Amino acid sequence: MQAIQYTQYGSPDVLQLHDISKPTPKSGEVLVKIHASSANPLDWHLMRGEPFLARLEAGLQTPQHPFLGADLAGTIEAVADDVTEFKVGDAVFGEMFNKGLGAFAEYVCIPTTAIVHKPENLTFEEAAAVPLAGQTALQGLRDRGQIKAGQHVLINGASGGVGTFAIQIAKALGAEVTGVCSTRNLDMVTSLGAGDVIDYTKDDFTRQSKKYDLVFDLVGNHPVASLKRALKPDGICAVGGFTSLPLVFGHMLGGPILSMFSKQDIGMMSTVSTSKDDLLFLSELLSAGKLKPVIDRCYPLEQTADAIRYLETMRARGKVIISIA
Repeated sequence: MQAIQYTQYGSPDVLQLHDISKPTPKSGEVLVKIHASSANPLDWHLMRGEPFLARLEAGLQTPQHPFLGADLAGTIEAVADDVTEFKVGDAVFGEMFNKGLGAFAEYVCIPTTAIVHKPENLTFEEAAAVPLAGQTALQGLRDRGQIKAGQHVLINGASGGVGTFAIQIAKALGAEVTGVCSTRNLDMVTSLGAGDVIDYTKDDFTRQSKKYDLVFDLVGNHPVASLKRALKPDGICAVGGFTSLPLVFGHMLGGPILSMFSKQDIGMMSTVSTSKDDLLFLSELLSAGKLKPVIDRCYPLEQTADAIRYLETMRARGKVIISIA
């Protein structure tokens, strides 16, 4: 089988297509023939070893684990003897964020706790767009943001991979949504369910008069003091993105300190966890037509480096897909 590997940190040029042995499922696992995967910022951060602190776990000089790719959609080719929930031929989707990655490949073994059946109304490419970004949006809004029906929610970075899901999930949970994006994405963000849109090239949402119950900041380009201005007196800001280490430390340290002196709560969202229940929840929204993946471009497996290179431009609308023949 073929798989993308990298043995050193660097630009997308370090990604190479190699022939490796097809794995065999262990207890509690299935072997999936992958039809599609998707690229995430996680991939290029690991590829480059940036920020440098990430190397404490990934490997200081060279990556300890040479594989990338969290999201997958495909068909089951083999199951371990103790697996009863799935059978050969089932179409599934899921993610390997907490399972070692490796979805930029033709086959992968994955625990049954990290996959669910693919909705029939989705293509494999659409299903592959969902797992990591969809769970990030759901967990950020629900767990860190404590979203409630009727609230006014602002999503900064609304046109990106996570943002396009966050708009639709917030809407499905009964919130009124404002999206922040560039001029070229205003119509798309509106079409996804945002009742109001802010063009960040013309306006700064932290300096407007409107205040929000929840700000889901997927860019991380505003300091804590600015984010406080955008919140209602008891508002919450969940930061799920970053643009610089000083801002990250500000969100991690300054947010909680300032929150001690007011009812506002500002801070980073916790690491996304793989949740079968959350995948099932997203699958229900997808089946009901309340959630629709937005796909910008598709690349074949051998052009994974180009897919990551495009993702790094920060211009992708929705998700970038790796289509595997």
